[in-house]
Amino acid sequence: MDIKISFNMLSSGEILTELSARLKSRRLARNLTQNGLARRSGVSLGTLKKFERTGLISLASFVRLSLAVRDEVALEGLLLEEEFRTLDDVLKAGGKSRKRGRVT
Repeated sequence: MDIKISFNMLSSGEILTELSARLKSRRLARNLTQNGLARRSGVSLGTLKKFERTGLISLASFVRLSLAVRDEVALEGLLLEEEFRTLDDVLKAGGKSRKRGRVT
């Protein structure tokens, strides 16, 4: 049974570890070896091994691996604009999601 872990309770390092575990799980579920996924994605075998061991990888390589295990849907939800469902949601956000410029 898979337990969904909320990222808001994790440190950045723990999120990296969780993402690497999830990708490894996808790889194994698709019966791919590390070598097979590396070849399919164009990511070097060493980079894939390091990612599965440490969670460290470039964003470009992570995207290539995600696409190679056919998990592009997971990428689609990243960094989208905030959606409001109620007027209370708008008021709580205080217009932050539409504001441009740098936060100091």
